[in-house]
This record gives sequence, structure tokens and C-alpha cells, in this order.
Amino acid sequence: MKKIFAAMLCVAVLLCMGAAPAEDYAIATDNYFRPFVFTNEAGELVGIDIDLMAAIAEDQGFTYTIDPLGWDDAIEACQEGEKDGMIAAASITDARKAEGWIFSDGYFSATQSMAVAEGSDAIKSFEDLKGHKVAVKDDTLSEEYVLSLEEQYGFKVKPDDDDEAKKEPYDIEIRDYDDSLQVYEAVIGGECEACYDDTPVLTDYIKSGGVLLQMVEGTANEGAEYGFVVFSPDKQELIDKFNAGLANVKTSGKYDEILAKYLGE
Repeated sequence: MKKIFAAMLCVAVLLCMGAAPAEDYAIATDNYFRPFVFTNEAGELVGIDIDLMAAIAEDQGFTYTIDPLGWDDAIEACQEGEKDGMIAAASITDARKAEGWIFSDGYFSATQSMAVAEGSDAIKSFEDLKGHKVAVKDDTLSEEYVLSLEEQYGFKVKPDDDDEAKKEPYDIEIRDYDDSLQVYEAVIGGECEACYDDTPVLTDYIKSGGVLLQMVEGTANEGAEYGFVVFSPDKQELIDKFNAGLANVKTSGKYDEILAKYLGE
């Protein structure tokens, strides 16, 4: 009996020694992009991205820490190897892929829309943008959308170089900001006459009473999927785990629960 017990103990020890520890990842996110990531009244980091990351990690059996660095700093931290990946409502685009962004499967489809100050009637369409300043979040699909209007509507957008801008008249000035709150405050405070941002984010801020803006109807584009991102092929395993976990939480209904929690759908 003792020999049997000893043999079983040896097997157990060998199994424990051979068991691979759960991977621990360092994840970066934005600091405020409600309803995808924001801090609630209790000081907790919450949102669709936060809950989805937690659900996927639980499904795939890995641990992680998540750090709300802000959009630009989150990208830089990943590119410098300080973080393993980023979940920050990042739109999947061919341009970003060409720059080395490695995306997961899409986890949310979002368009971009225009908003103006509450009660304003100066801008009711794209054609009304001429002669005005537009606020956008730096290096986002919303900024790309505004730039695309130059060709479509014959606008001249102010060049980044002030000396170049002086050489030729321009119709629209695009002003870049670090986060969505700064974008909205620029319009509310009168620095800019309009802004562009992701439609679900704009809608949530307006609905919650957080900002005194109003949507401009008919300005949404075709949009794009959001994806989890890594910036090195060495992190492909994390993308694979995210994709597998995303598929499972969608099948289980957990994904729909998370969306309903924040979007009321």
C-alpha cells in the first residue's frame, strides 16, 4: 500500500513540475473613452473593453494587469515593448496594419459621426464645415474621416506646417487633442465649431448628460471593427488567445451581457 501511495505521490509531483504556469500579460488601454473604458464613481476602471478583457482572460486561463495610459501613451508603451497588448477601441484599418499593428478579430463595429455644441444651428451638414475648425482625437479614424472630406467636398484643409498654411487659403482647420473629453470641451468652449468621434462614444456622452453636444444627422461613415492589438509578431500567441476567448464568450452569451450592461441593448 505504501509503495502504491509513493508511486502516486511521484506522479503528482511530476505532473505539477510539468504544468505550465498561466501566462501573465501587461495590457495597456485608454484613460477615458466611455462606454469602452472609463472610471466610475467608485474609482474603478470599467467599460466594455475592461469587462471583455476580463471575460476572455478567465475563459483562456491567463492573468493580466491593465493600465489606463491614454491613447498615444498606450500605443507607445506597446511599441516599446513595455506592454504586451492594447485594448482601447482601436479601429482595424489597412493603414494601421501596414504600420505594424497586429489585430485580433473584430469585437465591435463602430462608425464615426460629427457633433456640434448643443443648440447650435451653424453646421447642419458637411457642406457647412467650410470656414470652421474641427476637433478630433489625434491619430484616429475620426481624423482620417475628416481628412477624407477634403477630396469628397473640395475643401482645403489647413496644413500642419504654419508656413505652408500662409501660402494658400484653407477652408477647414483640424485641431488634434489627446482624448475625447478634450475634443468635446474644445467645441463646448468655443475653440472649435464641430468635432468628430466614434458614434457610440459620442452617443453615450450626450445621453449620460456628460457633455452639452448634439449629433449632426446624416454624418456617420461606414465605420470599422474594433480590435485588440499587439505590435510584435512575438505576441501572436496573445492574439490567438484573445480570438479564441472572444469566440467562446460570444457563444456563451457573456459578450451580449457586457454590451447590454453598457449600451442598454
